[in-house]
Amino acid sequence: MFEQRGAAVLVVGPDGPHAFRSYWQEHEMPFPGLADLRSRVADQYYQEFNLLKLGRIPALFIIDRLGQIQYAHYSDSMKDIPTNAEVLSILDSL
Repeated sequence: MFEQRGAAVLVVGPDGPHAFRSYWQEHEMPFPGLADLRSRVADQYYQEFNLLKLGRIPALFIIDRLGQIQYAHYSDSMKDIPTNAEVLSILDSL
């Protein structure tokens, strides 16, 4: 559904490469992931870290082929994540 719109999903996570790879294989994730152990990517996009909320707070970005952020959603909690339908609607509007 994302690929049909010319989009790709990439997940950036706080674990090291070995833990990240193990999780990806164990859960058969259908898209690529990037280990960001030192939070360089998270910091570049101002992703919030809150120890009381168990670490990094989810953020979702739609970045175009020129590297421009077309949409950003900074979550308030681990439950505040846009649905696939919402993201697909945003992609369709671009």
